[in-house]
Amino acid sequence: MQDIIARNGLETPEPVQAEVKGLVPPWLQGTLLRNGPGLFSVGNSEYSHWFDGLSLIHSFAFDNGEVTYRSKYLKSETYKRNIKADRIVVSEFGTMVYPDPCKNIFARAMTHFRNIVPDFTDNNLINIIRYGQDYYASSEVNYINQVDPYTLETVGRANYRNHIALNLATAHPHYDREGNTYNMGTAIIGLGRPKYIIFKVPANASDKDPKKPALRKVQQICSLPFRSTLYPSYFHSFGMTENYIVFVEQPFKLDIVKLATAYFRGVNWGSCLRFDEKDSTYFHVIDIKTGKAKSLRYHADALVVFHHINAYEDDDHVVFDIIAYKDSNLYDMFYLHNMTKETDNFIKTNKEFSPPVCQRFVLPLNIQKDSPKGTNLVALTDTTAQAVMQDNGSIYCKPDIIFEGMELPGINYNFNGKKYRYFYGSRLEWSPHPNKIAKVDIVNKTHIEWRQENCYPSEPVFVASPGAVEEDDGLILSSIVSSDPSISPFLLILNAKTFEEIARASISVPVHMDLHGLFIPGTVK
Repeated sequence: MQDIIARNGLETPEPVQAEVKGLVPPWLQGTLLRNGPGLFSVGNSEYSHWFDGLSLIHSFAFDNGEVTYRSKYLKSETYKRNIKADRIVVSEFGTMVYPDPCKNIFARAMTHFRNIVPDFTDNNLINIIRYGQDYYASSEVNYINQVDPYTLETVGRANYRNHIALNLATAHPHYDREGNTYNMGTAIIGLGRPKYIIFKVPANASDKDPKKPALRKVQQICSLPFRSTLYPSYFHSFGMTENYIVFVEQPFKLDIVKLATAYFRGVNWGSCLRFDEKDSTYFHVIDIKTGKAKSLRYHADALVVFHHINAYEDDDHVVFDIIAYKDSNLYDMFYLHNMTKETDNFIKTNKEFSPPVCQRFVLPLNIQKDSPKGTNLVALTDTTAQAVMQDNGSIYCKPDIIFEGMELPGINYNFNGKKYRYFYGSRLEWSPHPNKIAKVDIVNKTHIEWRQENCYPSEPVFVASPGAVEEDDGLILSSIVSSDPSISPFLLILNAKTFEEIARASISVPVHMDLHGLFIPGTVK
């Protein structure tokens, strides 16, 4: 695994026919679009962190039982500047870059000046998201790059700040039944009072004119002040029910002063994140229609969360499930000097690794002021989660533990915001390298797995069968790479009910490990 984790990827710009073993259901029509880091060195310079690698987008297209593959680097401004210079010249979250000493003094001075207020990279390597009918490579900064989902060509760059006051925005939005997109961001520097912002992009926001990006129709739903002006909470995702946004304000925080001075102190932006284990975690419930937050103060013990699984309403309660950690060590594990260690050495070095735990929190919505102190206010009978009224009127929440050792969770998105039973994800038992994918039954707290020796699957993506009624009636798609040179990369197709292999489509060209993506149904163009 160590040999392939930081290997530079190769582009396959033209479609390559896959060799299919088994039977790809003929109803599976569409494109699985994936994004992740693919280039870890430019010239003689190297990135320090796996999340810094330049975005390499790849796709698996399904058409009448056949599968084709292609990949292209995102032609971001960051990519173009690095390639032109034949070295890394744009800083990333875990890699701070300084001017070439061969530059003249004016050019070096301008580089220093630009770093007083960080103008972040547009290397959008985390996910593929949709605004209107347009698709964008996204990370967590103010830039996103529109891509053609079929040719993988980079169409052009958009800047959130030209349309709404944001410095950062998540790469994990939500989509409602009408096709509207909901997302969250943070305004921290130069955009008025620091705040969290929730916004919506309507389904009809796209235009044939590429100079009219879907973001031009963005609508702000509400803003929330930071609990601490100089220490906003970091957030990678959020929850959404049919009527509410669920925001976890965690004590994993961004130090604004350190961020603004990182360049001059010789440290990377990633070092400006800190976990305050003595602080609490706060839960905010915001009405999507009115933009008003519930006045109840929900809180829990300190935790770190990157991925929400799902959220829904049940009998005047909001139920939400997250993948939680007891500390922030996960980010540090992805420094390349860690990820390229031999397995035994890696385990020894990271034996204090906090495992990911699927936790369910339940927030009662209608609580009387005279509710008895010290009693559990959760009235649902299918969970052990608690919400206890405190003497000061706040509500202390304790989670129901559902499962341990799972990340990159996904669901049947037709059940997003609804009561559900199953989720799928990558098993993380001893390292950040997933070597299994699994299906978890939340009701019975059981799971089933798929694995193959020396094979490493990507985040599993659920595709529902036509006309499906049952939640797990569909397929699981996952891109697989192997450390065994005799095993070609392949696209794995599983029966979502049984986790039995239906087919695999082997690819004759290199395939890289990725992070996130989505399935676009419909005829392949």
